[in-house]
Parts: sequence; structure tokens; C-alpha cells
Amino acid sequence: MKYTVSLKENRVFRRLYAKGKSAVAPTMVLYCRKNGRKENRFGITAGTKLGHAVVRNKVRRRLREIYRLHEGEILPGYDIVVVARVRAVHSQYRDLEQHFLRLAKKLQLLRSSGPAGKEKKP
Repeated sequence: MKYTVSLKENRVFRRLYAKGKSAVAPTMVLYCRKNGRKENRFGITAGTKLGHAVVRNKVRRRLREIYRLHEGEILPGYDIVVVARVRAVHSQYRDLEQHFLRLAKKLQLLRSSGPAGKEKKP
């Protein structure tokens, strides 16, 4: 994660849950809030409902990799937290990726798609 700092402080997570915008998918919840910095700060939450440590860490690794691969598409200056849900454990990687991108688009975290006219609108 080239342009991102890890979120680790509990108070930052709590502030994001209370004052940030959120979007929900079956496998995850995405919270975001402007942070007034030039880089993003990223955190992942995986509760004990997901399973034992091995299972939780597997979900965290997948979500971190999805973020890393799409980091260049995400606008800078945001605090972003992904809360994994129980269905993330049994979901395939591509489903997690589609859900993450859909939520990021819904929260307007993605850069514009490039030249005008490329995207079809109904």
C-alpha cells in the first residue's frame, strides 16, 4: 500500500463509525470520512463472529489485497474502514472485490472513469 497509512487507533475508528458515511454489502460495510491529509488511512475490522484467528486473518488478507490493487483508483485524503461480515468468510475473492468496488463507487471514493463518453448511462 504505497499511498496509504494503516489505521490503528481505537478513537479514530470510533469517530469514523459515528461521523463517517457508510455503505453496506452482504459481505462488508465500508465507512469513509475526509481526513484533511494528502494520503488515505485504511483499517480493517474482523470480529470474532467470523471464526477463529486463522479465518479472520484470511479475510483481512483478502480485503487488504483488494484495497492494495485498487489503491490508485481511490481518491486521496480519506479515512477508510472495512468491516467484514460473516458472509465474507464463505465468499469468493471476486465477489469481495466486486462488493468493495461497488461500495467505493457509491461513496464516491473512486476517481472519474477517464475520457467522457466511455461510460454508458441508461
